[in-house]
Amino acid sequence: MTVTSNRRTPPPRHRAAARDDRQRRGRRRGRDRKRGRDRGRGIRVGLVVCLALLVLAAGGAGWLYLKLDGDISTFDSGGLSDNRPEAGSSQGENVLVIGSDTRTGGNEALGGGDKDDVGRSDTAFLLHVYADHRHAIAVSIPRDTLVTIPPCKLPGGGWTKAQPDTMFNAAYSVGQTAKGNPACTQNTVEQLTGLRVDHTVVVDFKGFARLTDVVGGVKVCLPQDVYENDLNPHLTAPGKLLFHKGEQTVSGQKALDYVRIRHGIGDGSDIGRIKRQQAFVASLLKEVKSEGFTPTRLLPLAEAATKSLTVDPGLGSADKLMSFALSLKDIDLHNTKFVTLPWRYEGSRVAVVQPDADALWAALRADRTIDGKSAGGKRTGTPGSAASASPAPVSGAGIDVAVYNGTSVSGLAARAAAALTSDGFTVTGTATASAQDHTTTLVEYGPGLEDRARTVAAAFPGAELQPVTGSGISVVLGQSYADGPAATASASPAPSAVPSEIAAGARSADDNPCSNLTYG
Repeated sequence: MTVTSNRRTPPPRHRAAARDDRQRRGRRRGRDRKRGRDRGRGIRVGLVVCLALLVLAAGGAGWLYLKLDGDISTFDSGGLSDNRPEAGSSQGENVLVIGSDTRTGGNEALGGGDKDDVGRSDTAFLLHVYADHRHAIAVSIPRDTLVTIPPCKLPGGGWTKAQPDTMFNAAYSVGQTAKGNPACTQNTVEQLTGLRVDHTVVVDFKGFARLTDVVGGVKVCLPQDVYENDLNPHLTAPGKLLFHKGEQTVSGQKALDYVRIRHGIGDGSDIGRIKRQQAFVASLLKEVKSEGFTPTRLLPLAEAATKSLTVDPGLGSADKLMSFALSLKDIDLHNTKFVTLPWRYEGSRVAVVQPDADALWAALRADRTIDGKSAGGKRTGTPGSAASASPAPVSGAGIDVAVYNGTSVSGLAARAAAALTSDGFTVTGTATASAQDHTTTLVEYGPGLEDRARTVAAAFPGAELQPVTGSGISVVLGQSYADGPAATASASPAPSAVPSEIAAGARSADDNPCSNLTYG
């Protein structure tokens, strides 16, 4: 009897190549229609926004609250998924910061392009504020990362279907509106990480430019001279010199140009640009924290921090933003880290590297810092806890397994992958199954792999073995796993350090602005 697998089968290599070719042709046509345009990059300024409001609070300028309330826009929380990670799924607080490339409201003058264009975001990071409120880490998510975009709400009220193997930045454009879709990006990040996003902040060109002007400029560094065609590769000649090699101070349009540079430095990739943007935000944080602003500078700073924000309703007033800002006042620059989601090239796209990514999310969930120390959260796995009720560990050394979520419980595959990794299994990938109505967990195995499949099944009490015609071993998680103690325990696994490869590439906010600026 032939058995059909429940897992989602990746497309054959030739179909993936054809898809990449179509996408490249589409991008080329778009560039031809808008010649001379290079999409501006939204900037990582969420933490700076909060610090600006903190300065305002320190000045006792409560009379400004009413004015600032009118400057803050919120997005519709009705677009958030019903299948979110549970509140408190991590011991700290998670804030999604999105840089908007919108061309509305005067932003087209700063970023180029058409004011009626669709809202886009090519910059996003998840800021984890540890429970001790003395440490923070920002995890950048490359725009080209292939992810599954979950169902998202459209402007007319309907919902999309899940979109597997789709670039991460496409989530913000779902619905094709000028303002973008921050709720869809939040849904995507929650599914990718298994972490609940407590707040989302969207910052546009104008907000960024105002902040750099108010602080009097930001110190940056270039590894080489930069010319006009490094910003706009459609130019046939280098053009004029935009930036000289080395340290310099930039603000306003010049600062925007700096963070948009991609071509002509390193391998010209978005990964290198992420490194320079992280360095930029680190320098901006230094300026904000070191200035000692006078009352005459408080209002411009606060206005710059709020006028161009779009936030979730939980931060939709000046007092709510202020309360959150106050919670960040004791975070030291050295304890503010920047890292990038573990990645590898997959053709012209970026794939998530497992199990490193799941180990990173597990470390944040457990409130472990870059160096593996506890940042004030409670330890898990104590006697009598859900962790102690988990099944006895098995040895998975030498066994490869893929994990698929066959339920509607967000983040379940990441939890199971973390548990398998801790038992020595090699997790080759996680994804959403073709159907999300499985009640029982299935362990599917190809010819000659039954013994290894039984070892995998031992990690999932009650799982059923199922032979398939394909190769390899996969786990399709059912609701029985989601409801069991093992899933509860794996939601808060034993504290672990951030993988060494990620920690080695981390930037601290107090690092030299000329260090670690490019990739390739």
